[in-house]
Amino acid sequence: MLATPVGTYAALAALMAPYLKPGAILTDVGSVKGQVLKEVGPHVPPGVHFIPGHPVAGTEQSGPEAGFAELFDGRWCILTPPPGMDPAAIETLKLFWQRCGSDVEIMDAKHHDLVLAITSHVPHLIAYNIVGTAADMETVIQSEVIKFSASGFRDFTRIAASDPTMWRDIFLNNREAVLEMLGRFNEDLAALQRAVRWGDGDALFNLFTRTRAIRRSIIAAGQDTPAPNFGRSGTTPGRR
Repeated sequence: MLATPVGTYAALAALMAPYLKPGAILTDVGSVKGQVLKEVGPHVPPGVHFIPGHPVAGTEQSGPEAGFAELFDGRWCILTPPPGMDPAAIETLKLFWQRCGSDVEIMDAKHHDLVLAITSHVPHLIAYNIVGTAADMETVIQSEVIKFSASGFRDFTRIAASDPTMWRDIFLNNREAVLEMLGRFNEDLAALQRAVRWGDGDALFNLFTRTRAIRRSIIAAGQDTPAPNFGRSGTTPGRR
């Protein structure tokens, strides 16, 4: 199982290849799948089953010490086997993740990368950007940005605290899907900007009502909890 930043996969696969026996299953836990197939696939020896995977679980913390027993419980793990993959190998890997507590979805690699671009990658890019903007402001208005951080900004800083090497590699290896979703986001942001500028309260209210429903759907699907967490003690670790 490859569990390092995705930019290291090709070199690691080349080193591992001579030691992979026929019938072995090679997989990964990276957040990008299309580029992983392109870069790792050529190194996989005949008879070895390469099935990319992505457990959609974790926190902003990284490294073995950041793990906890319930990490995968009730979370999705997406597998993106290439066409023609041995069904028995897929079932074996699927069972592995199910025994870790995950629900498993089989998906095309390109579709995975588009879905994760909007549900994970672009939100992280926005978080990095807004925290960077706040850091610039911090030099102008001494200490007040950090001192008076409200819950929204604190949530952004949690996401922006994620491992920089890992996220650099994600953006470089999923650039097409990220740029496509950023284009859509920018179009919607421009419409929101116009609504604010022209005082279009109906447009703002309709958007906020629709997005509130999305939040409730996520809770109803069991992917989060309605319990409040505004950076106060006594709450469970956040997951993304």
